[in-house]
Amino acid sequence: MNELNPTHDPSRRSWVQSANQPGHDFPIQNLPFGAFLRDGEARTGVAIGERIVDLRALFDAQLLDGNAALACQTALGGELNGLMGMDARYPSALRARLSELLRADAPELARLRERTAGILVDAADVTMLLPCRIGDYSDFLTSLHHTERHGRFKGLADPLPAAFKSLPIAYHGRASSICVSGAAVVRPNGQYRDSAGQVVFGPAPALDFELELAAFIGRGNALGRPIGIDSARDHIFGYCLLNDWSAKSMQWWEQVLGPFLGKSFHSTLSPWLVTAQALLPFRLAAPVRAAGDPPLLPHLHGASDRASGGLDLVLEARLSTARQRAAGRAPVRITRTHLQNLYWTFAQMVTHHASNGCNLRCGDLIGSGTISGADDLSRACLTELTNAGKDPLSVGDDETRTALEDGDEIILSARAEHPGAVSIGFGECRGRIAPALIFGSAECDSADAAREA
Repeated sequence: MNELNPTHDPSRRSWVQSANQPGHDFPIQNLPFGAFLRDGEARTGVAIGERIVDLRALFDAQLLDGNAALACQTALGGELNGLMGMDARYPSALRARLSELLRADAPELARLRERTAGILVDAADVTMLLPCRIGDYSDFLTSLHHTERHGRFKGLADPLPAAFKSLPIAYHGRASSICVSGAAVVRPNGQYRDSAGQVVFGPAPALDFELELAAFIGRGNALGRPIGIDSARDHIFGYCLLNDWSAKSMQWWEQVLGPFLGKSFHSTLSPWLVTAQALLPFRLAAPVRAAGDPPLLPHLHGASDRASGGLDLVLEARLSTARQRAAGRAPVRITRTHLQNLYWTFAQMVTHHASNGCNLRCGDLIGSGTISGADDLSRACLTELTNAGKDPLSVGDDETRTALEDGDEIILSARAEHPGAVSIGFGECRGRIAPALIFGSAECDSADAAREA
């Protein structure tokens, strides 16, 4: 399943014309999986251009057989966990069959197009959902530049933790507050130190975005059984974009055992799972370790991971303010970075996570940590872009930001690009800041009542 096959053929085109547009996120070489609402029912599907293949309708049309049919059958309940947990040959067979049905020169094209007419739905007509049931969520800290900058901002004598170059550092996050792209991000309330140094409670003043990539675990491991570095990638079903929103004022005050309320109020995922198989043409050697760095311990060193553990992936963040939208202006790009700015690979994150016998399960989410690089534009959060608020960031229209304001919207995007391959994307990961709910207010009480109902 780790070899290129006809689904990666750069000459292949689809009879779904929007998939052939230059620069589209979802050409036939991508075929990412997701979940959506159709007529009030949760369904699963595959993106192709501006349309979605409804997997239930595809299965009912009896256009699948063998392993492809078995794979599709596991994904008919509105979430992808069953498919993700299967042996790789099953989702690979479904991907291959979809590619055959959707390619422009498909055999018996006229008959196939007639039978698939009710299977394709317009992406604009559905509401996207989280692609699967998320179990546990672990977020890593794997950018050396991000880590060093934050250490300097905090005034640490040694801005880089002693363990950083020996193991991938992580914390355990909150899965219940992970939301799909487009959900409002309500500014959290919490404790923080104000400008006078007093500890106060109220709406967090220093709200920030964090541009990350996340991996979804497909097949897990039994409790007590580690995952070897050379097989770690086999446990990753696919990837999506992650905005790990941070209330820095709260986080820096409370962080003793690790991030807590400054992180757990909201995280945003892009809705489409780009499979590990779709990303095969974009593999790169693992990021180079600097001379003098400690050697990798044997359990984190694998020949396959060193040779192809990276991905040729460019990621961007754009900011849209309320004033810009009112004036009809486009969002402003504030970050452009590359996945190779990470110090550790996803295989190393998976192996380290399970090295003590921790059992990873299907649907577990692993965040890369903020993907910041050395240059100014590759700083992947507002705290870095403004040097912890000392240098306000110009966002156009005579507006500046040192932190996100109510009404600000962050849009994350990413593209896998490599010579000889058709570029593929991830779709957008959007979140707009909504005002905090004030404790004791009628608004807060009504929100509590709505949740209980």
